[in-house]
Amino acid sequence: MFTQASLRVDSIARHFETVFLFTKADVRTTLIPVTIFALSASPKLNLSCALHAALWIWFHLLQFNISNQIQDPEEDRKNKPSRPIPAGRISVDCAADMRWVLTPVCLLLSWWYGIHALMASAVFATLTIWYNELHGDKMGFSKNLLTAILYGCLEVGGTVAAGNSHIDDAGALAVALSSTVFATTLHAQDFKDEAGDRLTGRRTLPTIFPKAARFSMMFGIPLWSFVLSCVWKIDALSTAVLVAYGALVGTRFAMYRTVSADKQSCKFYSMWYSLCHLLPGYWRFFYGV
Repeated sequence: MFTQASLRVDSIARHFETVFLFTKADVRTTLIPVTIFALSASPKLNLSCALHAALWIWFHLLQFNISNQIQDPEEDRKNKPSRPIPAGRISVDCAADMRWVLTPVCLLLSWWYGIHALMASAVFATLTIWYNELHGDKMGFSKNLLTAILYGCLEVGGTVAAGNSHIDDAGALAVALSSTVFATTLHAQDFKDEAGDRLTGRRTLPTIFPKAARFSMMFGIPLWSFVLSCVWKIDALSTAVLVAYGALVGTRFAMYRTVSADKQSCKFYSMWYSLCHLLPGYWRFFYGV
């Protein structure tokens, strides 16, 4: 009896681990930064709702990632063998079933939080199909635009879930700025995959304009640091620190161009972007009503 119970527990744990592995790589780059943003931008911050925001974001991230990872499992076997499908933890057919079940699940979850979350979920589901099933990710410019809008949907839904309320004007401005920043800097995440993208024919900004893409980071990140600090009325010392850190991150992309260096630079970029997500919260604390 105990042996059978232990096997059942192990089986359940393995299933949960498999589901988590679909999103593991995006915990640092998406789940944590967007949750921070949601808590910072919410007009009625309730820390007890932080888990609500994280779960809303994670379920939608899971929907997108499964949709993405069933498109070309052979590529993942070569470049990302630890993902659930190439690792043999789940079949493509089972993952596809899960992917389409998650769409109504996410919509129902969003309906609980109100019209803004429901609209964000509906747009997210539509753009997920465009990005993955309709291969909108194959061109660098459309990929950046679609990814930025998808990211904005996560921010809207997470912010509503964090405060169990609507999006106010400050929250809408925060989402618009964050999405724009992401659209113009998210190729920071593509440098480390540049060689693989060239082999598979995927067109990203680093593969289309390799030099310009790197130098855009050197100037774009510190510039955005200054602009966001001005918009959210950050004090002079904090502005100087953020701009200096942004300059350091951007310079790394321009100067250090190995795969290992790009991976490290991407981590620094994720930290910078997370810091930027705190700025609306600074404004709400000192200037909000």
